[in-house]
Amino acid sequence: MARLLLFSLPGLVAICAVHGIFMDRLASKKLCADDECVYTISLARAREDYNAPDCRFINVKKGQQIYIYSKLVQENGAGEFWAGSVYGDDREDEMGTLGYFPSSLVEEQHVYQDATKEVPTTDIDFFCE
Repeated sequence: MARLLLFSLPGLVAICAVHGIFMDRLASKKLCADDECVYTISLARAREDYNAPDCRFINVKKGQQIYIYSKLVQENGAGEFWAGSVYGDDREDEMGTLGYFPSSLVEEQHVYQDATKEVPTTDIDFFCE
């Protein structure tokens, strides 16, 4: 099913047909290093394998490095999830794919910037193509 997304910048409006689905939100807020959540917060290494339950999440293999971009603010007893992209030798087809995973899965190895900006999540944070 195609969805229409409207992007608006000063002096520019674009409408795009997108194939995908908006999934349920995992949280209403996230912590980021900046207001747009584009800067890397930290680098972590997976302590164990993780199989993604749906398209919002990423598959992770033990030992892979993950760049962390946001940390969802835990609500109503839900699990604590972080968003990042996986890098590692054995999963080249998924390298650079952004998705969620349980924070308990990883050990942060290097913090680049503190995640001090609380930003509301949007539908696009949980969009799956």
